[in-house]
Amino acid sequence: MHDKFMRRAIELSEKAAFIEKSGGVFGAVVVKDNKIIGEGYNQVVKHNDPTWHGEMHAIREACKHVGSPHLEGCVLYTSAEPCPMCLAAAYWAHISHIYTAARVEDALKYGNFDDVDFYEEIRKEPKDRRIGSSEILRDEAIEVWKRFADTPDHLHY
Repeated sequence: MHDKFMRRAIELSEKAAFIEKSGGVFGAVVVKDNKIIGEGYNQVVKHNDPTWHGEMHAIREACKHVGSPHLEGCVLYTSAEPCPMCLAAAYWAHISHIYTAARVEDALKYGNFDDVDFYEEIRKEPKDRRIGSSEILRDEAIEVWKRFADTPDHLHY
């Protein structure tokens, strides 16, 4: 079954790259109980949306399908290793396992997708990153967090 689901993810990557020319060579499916419940492919260029990656798309569709932001017991099949954003989304969604096909270095070699820089940036202290990060109005923000913590029925996901 693994090969079947990965082949669908690869088909979706071909759709993105060659049919729709909507973005990079990335496709993904989310599977629960041996059934695809979400699928997606890269549409960054089509929608001018840097977050419209195949994995993000598949996770969104799967979450709609199950009616929850959590996908416990679900497996993500992706045509290439997830970028840091998509990997984080898989963690936020509580994906149980990820199967990948192409590696980060393959995407760099054959498509010039340079996610390696992102992995290196994330490891740095915020002040040392290429995109600067500065803390302001922390005390004001913390007051909202305190009110949130004191609310007995606050939303937690």
